[in-house]
Amino acid sequence: MSAQRNKIHPHKYSLWIAMGSITMMFIGFTSAYIVKRAQANWRVFELPKIFWLSTVVILLSSVTIQLAVHQFKQRQMIRYRQLITLTAFLGVVFAALQLYGFSDMAAHGLKLDGAVSVSFIYVIVAMHILHVLGGVVALLVMFFRAFRKNVKVYSPVGIEVAATYWHFVDALWIYLLIFLSVAR
Repeated sequence: MSAQRNKIHPHKYSLWIAMGSITMMFIGFTSAYIVKRAQANWRVFELPKIFWLSTVVILLSSVTIQLAVHQFKQRQMIRYRQLITLTAFLGVVFAALQLYGFSDMAAHGLKLDGAVSVSFIYVIVAMHILHVLGGVVALLVMFFRAFRKNVKVYSPVGIEVAATYWHFVDALWIYLLIFLSVAR
């Protein structure tokens, strides 16, 4: 019986495998960025300032999801629903700010089909946005589950998995922003 308690939940195990794969993908992107940076036609430019504001938003969303986990474990479902909704909203705001950053880049002549350095930014940031939106979908699932009438089991596994993933995409964005700011 003791050995059973020490096993990781299958959903959590699957999440860790997925996060490892996602990490490898972004390591590949950033490695390719470093290799391509040595090309003669590499263009150096400033990242949109809005990316920094979006960083504040995603950091705030990590706080709200952690509070949601706590409220769920306390069975404070009204507060939990509010926090999960706020977290999903902040995720959408983050993605919108990122897309606004793309329009800012395009307005300054930094287009996807332009310099390789610019294309890397679009691809890396767009892939991150997709992963954040995947997290928003998971949060929406958690939101709708929170409104079910017949809840017999209050297992925190679902929200813990969603929160772990959310913190992961948050940390991944911090890494990417620092990397893209330094390795220009």
